[in-house]
Amino acid sequence: MTAPMRARALAFAAGAALCMTLAPVGTALAAEGSSIHYTNESLQEYEQQLHGGQVAAVTINKRLRSLRVTLKDGSHVKARYAAKGEPAQLAALRKKHVRVSVLTPAEAEAEAKKVPRKHKLRYIVGGAVLAVVVIVGGVLLIRRRREEE
Repeated sequence: MTAPMRARALAFAAGAALCMTLAPVGTALAAEGSSIHYTNESLQEYEQQLHGGQVAAVTINKRLRSLRVTLKDGSHVKARYAAKGEPAQLAALRKKHVRVSVLTPAEAEAEAKKVPRKHKLRYIVGGAVLAVVVIVGGVLLIRRRREEE
């Protein structure tokens, strides 16, 4: 195998490694775009909407102490309540005859794991890609200098 052919093979292998490294990140970003987007709001804003009759349905997550609210205009909001405040929220919702669903512990645990953790994975993948690029560039530079001698 000649030197240019080895360099092409090495560059192809580096490109393939780069594509395999970035594929999970692209898949995760594509999955993010297809789900419902909830706008965060304060508990006071949520209570005003509840008393104003704007709330159509609510899903309660006891583990995260969150209320995922679907409003009658079709928009989605998320509010958080204080610790041990779930019985009061549930009573207020039932008083207003709002459709309520409470997540099972398994569903609540699965949703808790989906909470983003400051993009840690993205930084790790970015560092790995940068390391691969530097290593491949160094190898190609060293090979070129050896062939010139």
